[in-house]
Amino acid sequence: MPKLVLVRHGQSIWNLQNRFTGWIDVPLTEKGKEEAYKAGELLKDIRFDVAYTSMLTRAQETLRIILETIGLLIPVIKDQALNERHYGALQGLNKDRAREKWGKEIVHLWRRSYDIPPPEGESLKDTAERTIPFLERAIMGDIKDGRDVLVVAHGNSLRSIVMYLEKLSPDEIIKVEIPTGTPIVYELDENENVIKKEIRHLEEEK
Repeated sequence: MPKLVLVRHGQSIWNLQNRFTGWIDVPLTEKGKEEAYKAGELLKDIRFDVAYTSMLTRAQETLRIILETIGLLIPVIKDQALNERHYGALQGLNKDRAREKWGKEIVHLWRRSYDIPPPEGESLKDTAERTIPFLERAIMGDIKDGRDVLVVAHGNSLRSIVMYLEKLSPDEIIKVEIPTGTPIVYELDENENVIKKEIRHLEEEK
């Protein structure tokens, strides 16, 4: 059965600084690069045929390190559809300062609700409305052709994919967290149904 592997990019500088990043293009930290290397080590048993990533540097750099670690040279498709959720007026703000400005409850609602966006930004529902059509059109086309596919993207674009694959409700997906640099390996049948799911960790992290 073909495999679809999802990896959230390694820690970025703004992850470290507890800031809303969204579409702002920030680099990985040294820890983020190490997370990407570890993800590559965990995926050495899979000979991917194609990889997908977003238009943002932190995801592209994570993918580059993973493929270099595995020792693969394969086609890489970059698309804005896989970008992180756009956080609008929150982008660049420290999360604690945002809570001070708008209030803890409203910021929590913007971050964790399914369909309530921050000012000038996207909700998870909005993100899914651009991510899922691309998944169905491009990524699933490769899966149906029997290819093993690697997708390196962002917390919210990947959550929308997880929601689709696992047929989760809006209430279920808002509770799902995707850690940085931790591969999620799905095996799918010809009808895009999940046959097996595995979250891979290094032995010492289990």
